Amino acid sequence: MSEKTAPANDIVAKKKVTAGEGASFNMNELQALAELVNEHGFTDFEFENENIRVRLSKMTSAPMVQAAPVAAPTAPPTAAVAPVEAPADPDAGLHKITSPIVGTFYRSPGPDKDPYVSEGSVVSSETTVCIVEAMKLMNEIQAEVSGEIVKIYVENGQPVEFGQPLFGVRK
Repeated sequence: MSEKTAPANDIVAKKKVTAGEGASFNMNELQALAELVNEHGFTDFEFENENIRVRLSKMTSAPMVQAAPVAAPTAPPTAAVAPVEAPADPDAGLHKITSPIVGTFYRSPGPDKDPYVSEGSVVSSETTVCIVEAMKLMNEIQAEVSGEIVKIYVENGQPVEFGQPLFGVRK
């Protein structure tokens, strides 16, 4: 625990936010605790006893609250009071070439042939990037955009669904 944690424990005692044997914090107590931590400028706070563990961490603007029983590893997960920001999508900004049909994805025209494209390949809108086999028919899939293949989402021979991303292209 950091130096800032000790005074926060005093704050908890003053507000009578306690967890007795078999007891747990309710949402009102958790929200009051989060407000106290925020008011006093703490970035981290942790409380633990035999029955419960509460950890608050201040993100960019709001504290995050997690509460979980210590002795019950099979207990259901608890909800966070503050929303957690989702990590940035690494594929944001990429054009996705998707499967136009349900079938089997093949990267090359035959088992002993080189793949149509690989990561780093530069494609034009007419470039064939793969084959999707459906009902014994081989359907060549074209890029339909110009750019560089930066991500291949599907393994060779894997079944694909309609609309499933196959490739990520940086235009």
